[in-house]
Amino acid sequence: MLLVLFRGGLSAQQDGGPATQEDRFAVLEKRLKDLSVTVPGLNQKTDVSVENASLQDFLKGLAATHNLNFNIDPSLSQKVSNYFSEETVLNILLYAAKEYNLDFTFIGTIINIGPYRDPMANLPPPPKEIKIGWNSFNQTITLDLQDDTLLEVAKKITRLTDRNVMVLPEIYNKKVTGYIRNMPLQNALEKLALANAFKLNTTNDSVIVMEPLKPDEEIVVREHPGATPNLSVRRVNRAANGAPNAVMSVDQDSGRRLVTLNVAGAPIKDVIKNISEQARVNYFEYSELLGFTTANVTNMDFDEALGFILKGTRYTWNVENGVYLIGDRKDEGLRAKRLVQLQYRSVDSLIDVIPQELKQGVELKEFKELNGILLSGSEPQINEIEAFLRQIDKVVPMITLEVIILDVNKGKTVSTGISAGTSDSVRPGGTILGAGGLNYTLGSGDINKFLSAIGVNNIFNLGRVGPSFYMNISALESNQNINQRQTPKLSTLNGHMANLSIGNTQYYQVSTQNVLGSLNPQTVVTQQYIPVEANLTVDITPFVSGDDQVTMHIGVSISNFTSNTPINQPPPTSTSKFKSIIRVHNQDMIVLGGIERNTRSETGSGIPILSRIPILKWLFSSRSKSNSKVVSIVFIKPTIIYQ
Repeated sequence: MLLVLFRGGLSAQQDGGPATQEDRFAVLEKRLKDLSVTVPGLNQKTDVSVENASLQDFLKGLAATHNLNFNIDPSLSQKVSNYFSEETVLNILLYAAKEYNLDFTFIGTIINIGPYRDPMANLPPPPKEIKIGWNSFNQTITLDLQDDTLLEVAKKITRLTDRNVMVLPEIYNKKVTGYIRNMPLQNALEKLALANAFKLNTTNDSVIVMEPLKPDEEIVVREHPGATPNLSVRRVNRAANGAPNAVMSVDQDSGRRLVTLNVAGAPIKDVIKNISEQARVNYFEYSELLGFTTANVTNMDFDEALGFILKGTRYTWNVENGVYLIGDRKDEGLRAKRLVQLQYRSVDSLIDVIPQELKQGVELKEFKELNGILLSGSEPQINEIEAFLRQIDKVVPMITLEVIILDVNKGKTVSTGISAGTSDSVRPGGTILGAGGLNYTLGSGDINKFLSAIGVNNIFNLGRVGPSFYMNISALESNQNINQRQTPKLSTLNGHMANLSIGNTQYYQVSTQNVLGSLNPQTVVTQQYIPVEANLTVDITPFVSGDDQVTMHIGVSISNFTSNTPINQPPPTSTSKFKSIIRVHNQDMIVLGGIERNTRSETGSGIPILSRIPILKWLFSSRSKSNSKVVSIVFIKPTIIYQ
């Protein structure tokens, strides 16, 4: 049981030549039927079922089952999947030939099976038809040519017109293109020659000869008042590469040397030689002039033309005692030196601004004492660098920045508590009302009087205290409202940063202990003080535009010490930063505000346990609360100054 599933086109061939596919398969069917007379297996019916088997295995199975002699081409590797029921082997083979483009050849009872190859596939293409029409009644010709060889065109014209047209061997294979309709033969061939760059000659016996143009010839249209002007061939003076040489003319009245050039891809060396000789100019070449040039100019001054020819190359020229020196820009006698002084800008770092292509081959050095740049190299490059420097040597605006920094500090502190102890050096007394609040120290005598007073009725009898006993009672509330104003002025050039930094520095101690020696070790303690800064920093970079607008890149950083620490601990700081880009008009004031910092602290000390009992804690502890707020406002006013 077999079925084949393949893709492929079918073509046909009979012994008598090319035929249709139906003819090919009809021949195969006839040959198979003729063979079935002696090979009965071809007429046997069979049931075949195949799933994803190769075509070779499928055919081998048919041959083995029905005693057939097959020679199968190894290239038949297609996969087949199908089902046949009660079908003859002959029909199955015809189906396989059609479905998989197979071809059968017969040798006796042996059937050779292989892929079908179309015998017409490799035949050369038919010759291209040359589209030429001849009207014998009007004696006119029509040409429709597209990349046709000139020899074949001439042959067909000769056959159609009975006019002999010959082609010289040099242009046998020349491709010609053109479309001409209903034109006399001579005129049509002239137009074809004009379009395809060859020339025509007519011999005494009226034979038209097609010839190539010589290197010093070109075909042109000769002006004629008639409707159909004829063509002519003129001679031109050409260089070795086929480009016209330069033509030199001299203005006799003024004595000026005026150059007229018409060159295309001509060697620079030949062009300079030609114009120099015609202008009778003395010149030296210090190095070989390589490269090509293309130009079409009329009546240009010799020096200007020479400069344009060498522009963009590595060559330059100079004049010394009437002799033109031409060569590489690095050659001796062609180098120049010049000091370019700047009037408005500073020379510092200006060399980096010059484009790299201008600096190649030129040595540049800053001359700070004269605010200039010393150039050494070829004259044309020095001229380009100087022109560039003059363009950027302009007045740079200076901007004065008035910065007003306003800090508003508001704070409140409350301190309360009672402290007692013994000391011989404490003096009783103090303030009850005043700037210091309640801050009074009781001595031992005052305390004993108080104890005696409360113990008159013997309800309380606390005894007496020693002569060195004291008690301090304090209650203080303080408020702060401080305005700090700073008004620095900064000045900077356009595009450069102005920096302002205001703050203070604290130090903390770092101790390092080193042990030196092994037999008698000694300990060396090194102390180092590390600075910690808390600053208000303002960075401003202004940019001035043409309408007196100032764009400022502003960066503000504010840091403060939040508390006091021991000498061996770094002080903690808080920092606020922001960046902004603002555009304002000249002398307009801007305000940067809203930078607010709040601090709240609460501290207490006292006797353990007793300092936590309500009411009693006021006798056995002291407490302090503080709140503070700092608001920073920055005012900036730019002023443009042109000097």
